[in-house]
Amino acid sequence: MSFLLLIIGFFFLIKGADLFVEGAASIARKFNVPAMVIGLTIVAMGTSAPEAAVSITSSLAGQNDMSVANVVGSNFFNILIVLGVSAILAKLPVQKDTIKKDTPFLLFVSGLLLLFSLDLRVNRIEGLVLLVVFAYFLINTVKGAKNASSNSMAQSEVAMEIEVSEEVSMSKTILLSILGILGIVLGGDMVVNSATDIATAFGMSANLVGLTIVAVGTSLPEFVTSVVAIKKGETEIAIGNVIGSNIFNILLVLGLATTIKPIAISMLALTDIIFMVAITVLLYIFMKKDNSLVKKQGLILIAIYIAYMAYTIMR
Repeated sequence: MSFLLLIIGFFFLIKGADLFVEGAASIARKFNVPAMVIGLTIVAMGTSAPEAAVSITSSLAGQNDMSVANVVGSNFFNILIVLGVSAILAKLPVQKDTIKKDTPFLLFVSGLLLLFSLDLRVNRIEGLVLLVVFAYFLINTVKGAKNASSNSMAQSEVAMEIEVSEEVSMSKTILLSILGILGIVLGGDMVVNSATDIATAFGMSANLVGLTIVAVGTSLPEFVTSVVAIKKGETEIAIGNVIGSNIFNILLVLGLATTIKPIAISMLALTDIIFMVAITVLLYIFMKKDNSLVKKQGLILIAIYIAYMAYTIMR
């Protein structure tokens, strides 16, 4: 029964995020907000909504390990599986801005999370710092989008996920947004409760469930977006999608969760955060090598994910 509720919870999370994005983007368009700005804000936050719902719900429920493991596990999955599979499907060219700005910034925020976690606790002040850095990132990204005709993240989010009709009524768009938020909240609650039940029934730790089942489920929007992008020949989208999502997960999701309620970091979670920083460094090295990600590197990323998950299950 818990597995069924988990699946239903994932459905509400993903569908809720989709409805929220559609409704909010439609409202923004009615107020003449540029599509690029919508993509960099509303849609990007929408794809991180499942992680946010699960992490905040977990934090409030006292499931600190699951709260952190969900974000860290999602970032693992995005780099190692989403980009790994994408690189196998097609060569992924990396834009200069991604190498010079976006990925180094992801490294910075990953290192910042590690720094905050060294005392095995992320408090409200540190959570607020993450949110302030997020606001800085968002403002700079939107400014950059306005000053440049092409931005991989903006093109990614807008081209792949915004398909809103200009003729949808305001009442319908508001209703879609409300239904989306309700779906996200309900789905998050169902996922956390059912995942906790599964962990208890099978003697699994909340950390393990968060790193595997929950992380994979909440990363499905990013995975689907990247694979569809590859099939449509938009290979540059996959990397921008992952980098942006990982930044949002650390700054927005954990920032909100820890501001609402401080999170205790276990030694297992600290190990996972260190690993997350390490694979982000590896991704940066791969990108700089040939300004692209290729099949061989994709296979290495997938192999690392399998190996680390095996280690996680056995520890």
